[in-house]
Amino acid sequence: MTSQLVIGGALLAVFAWRFHREPRRLSNGLLLLFGAGFLLLGLLDELAPEVLVVLIAVSPLLVVGLAVLLIVNGVRVLRRERFRLGNAMSLLAGLAIVAVVVVVPAGFLIAARSREPGVLPALLLSLLGVAGYVGFLFTLVTLYALVYSRLRPTLGSAAIVVLGSAVPRGTVPPLLAARLDRAVELYHREVAAGHAPLVIASGGQGPDEPVAEAHAMGHYLREHGLPAEVVAEEDRSRSTRENLVLSHRLLAARGDDGRLLVVTSSYHALRAAIQSRQLRLPAQVAGAKTARYYVPNAFLREFVALLADHKLLHGTMLALIAAGPVLLYLLVT
Repeated sequence: MTSQLVIGGALLAVFAWRFHREPRRLSNGLLLLFGAGFLLLGLLDELAPEVLVVLIAVSPLLVVGLAVLLIVNGVRVLRRERFRLGNAMSLLAGLAIVAVVVVVPAGFLIAARSREPGVLPALLLSLLGVAGYVGFLFTLVTLYALVYSRLRPTLGSAAIVVLGSAVPRGTVPPLLAARLDRAVELYHREVAAGHAPLVIASGGQGPDEPVAEAHAMGHYLREHGLPAEVVAEEDRSRSTRENLVLSHRLLAARGDDGRLLVVTSSYHALRAAIQSRQLRLPAQVAGAKTARYYVPNAFLREFVALLADHKLLHGTMLALIAAGPVLLYLLVT
């Protein structure tokens, strides 16, 4: 048995233990990613070393393929949704990958043919380092989001909290309807098991909304068969954090301090779970189905938001990675 298999197995064992104790930790994803990586390397080394060579050889093609898929998806999203920055994430990510794939090889080729390449190789290494760091984080978040999405909510929640989204016409749009339908499904599942959770529609009123999101959501829930007495509306929140905090306060004001079952779109589930843990709330998060064409763009937006939630850490890391090759060049010249 190779050392890679031993290390991979040990990391996955620690991951399983930590995931069972608290699945809302993103750091669990690090253990999963490295554990799976070591295990895969060990298996390939033992059983089919030539496959590893092939994977390394075709990896540039896989990167280009990813860029093409993102660009195609980005164009599709912009055709079907409003033209704004938040809907252009897939397109921008695809173009950024293409830029790195083109600029880095071309830059090294120019540097190799130049008698005095100067700082160019260092700048290219900085670009590669930044791209590698962002790519690593994206792989980590994507992998762990997929794992977290497979969790089946446990029974016995005191309240089901549905996170709101924009209602520009005062009625529930398809994306929000999917969340509410999922909440109705989970409510009936709880009732069938002998529980009676409160269902909280959570969402305030934006400047372009004729009514508060919570009011439109509450109306939808009652129209779809939920008893009026089990539906509560939290209509002051403006963000996911406020959704969670104010909904928990609403539940506590009724004399209950039990666990929340938060319902949101599938692409948003991991970030909502992470935030609920940061707020020290007893909660689990269930994702609702989202139109497939919309998922890549929306997930990229959530990824950027996750980075922004830890801007000091990632900003420092990116600055160090970008500055490292340039500083080394200045020191040796």
